[in-house]
Amino acid sequence: MKTLAVIPARLASTRLPEKPLVDVGGKPLVIRVLEQVKRCEKVDRILVATDSERIAEIVSRHGGTAVMTPESLKSGGDRVAFVAAGQPDAEVVLNVQVDDPLVGPDMIDPLISALQADPEVKLALLAKRIENEGEIASPNIVKMVFDRNGRALYFSRSPIPYPRNPGAVYYKHIGPYAWRREFLLEFSRWQQTPLEMVESLEMLRVLEEGYTIRCVETYRDTVEIDTPADVEALEKILEAERRDNS
Repeated sequence: MKTLAVIPARLASTRLPEKPLVDVGGKPLVIRVLEQVKRCEKVDRILVATDSERIAEIVSRHGGTAVMTPESLKSGGDRVAFVAAGQPDAEVVLNVQVDDPLVGPDMIDPLISALQADPEVKLALLAKRIENEGEIASPNIVKMVFDRNGRALYFSRSPIPYPRNPGAVYYKHIGPYAWRREFLLEFSRWQQTPLEMVESLEMLRVLEEGYTIRCVETYRDTVEIDTPADVEALEKILEAERRDNS
């Protein structure tokens, strides 16, 4: 299976201006993500989808390849689908967020393996058990529930399941998506669905249309970069890693 990883990198950002170009540990954020994806054995090609010539130039300068996308595209998923439409040889397309610089082979390769192992799986994503109780009530953390075979039942910004009785275990969605290319292109043509619009979660569009999402458990967390405080937290992690490796 030919695998394409696409990193959507839009220059405009409300909470963190020019986020893909923010310096993190001496490298632009988009380059740090690009280098992490390059470590993945199961990824055959990587493209950065951007609406910015500045981002494209920096990607090229660091040995990557950028594809210019229209500014009118509404989401990162739309940019990924736009790029995938021009890559007919790709069978699997990964959407790797530019705000996820700690993503790595242990997160990406298992998603690809899930699609390789089961031809019926059209979309796979990661599930991480929540360890920080403060994340359970946060609307910024996407919670998820899935059945015993790893098939998604629902995604929500609210705490799910509701703890009517003791023993609730909470999972969140983090990191990349792995799509079969044809399914991604089909998905991009669908209209938004009611639950998707209410929760502002595009995964619900897949469920509302009657399709299955495979949830793959991961045991390592990430730091999503949305604010200057997130950048500071990531730099502390990188500094700790440098000390451990020295």
